Amino acid sequence: MEWISKSWIFREIIRPVLDVSLLAFIIYRSYQILVKTRAVQLIKGTAFMVVIYALAFFLKLNTLLWILNLLVPGLVIGIAIIFQPELRKIFTQIGRGDWFRLSSRNREIDVESILNSMEVLSAKKIGALIVFTRNVGLKNIIESGTILNAELSSSLLLTIFSEGAPLHDGAVIIDNGKIIAAGCFLPLSEQADIRRSFGTRHRAALGLAEETDAVILIVSEESGAMSIAYDANLYYDLSLEEIGYRLKMLLEYREEEEIEIEA
Repeated sequence: MEWISKSWIFREIIRPVLDVSLLAFIIYRSYQILVKTRAVQLIKGTAFMVVIYALAFFLKLNTLLWILNLLVPGLVIGIAIIFQPELRKIFTQIGRGDWFRLSSRNREIDVESILNSMEVLSAKKIGALIVFTRNVGLKNIIESGTILNAELSSSLLLTIFSEGAPLHDGAVIIDNGKIIAAGCFLPLSEQADIRRSFGTRHRAALGLAEETDAVILIVSEESGAMSIAYDANLYYDLSLEEIGYRLKMLLEYREEEEIEIEA
């Protein structure tokens, strides 16, 4: 009798709660990823179509129902093609186990050196691409450039991106406080609605942000504008303070000076 009671509790109470909880968790995490990308428009469009379909069903609008039923298979295929970067981003995060991780690993990045370098490069209108790895590995990107494994410093960054330098046109990859490689090639974005004024650097930064969780800093060679790309989005012409704030937030940077003052 006791075994039957436990079996009934699991079947009628625990299993339904577990089923609903897991489904809610998957929907919530998927929304967290999608809301940071162009797919937020997909969510709105899907919700609108569901409302239209529901109205047509309950009001017995047979012609509209027939058209919607005819279009749905094509729409599903079209959505999968158009929003391929967003869908790839979801499965990438699932594959790296990021969904169930409570906290990100800390990285010791000399943010001030980065900001100082960007300020000088921006003032002189020298183009630059600086990539910070997070959880998704960039092995193929790193192998496309020159391996350095050097300590991060403003002087080294300025040397790499100085005009006429052999590695000037590529991207610098930074991981765990070190410049891993320079002169690296990044994949170009395939977004159709990207601004025509953006050059190769901005398209490359956005392309990498679409495929990985990396954070990319850009200095425009034409205008000296400083930008940052992450989560399949590019934020153009930001102030040095805004760049620093976002960089520290995205890399979970912690000011040692603030900790010492509070202590």
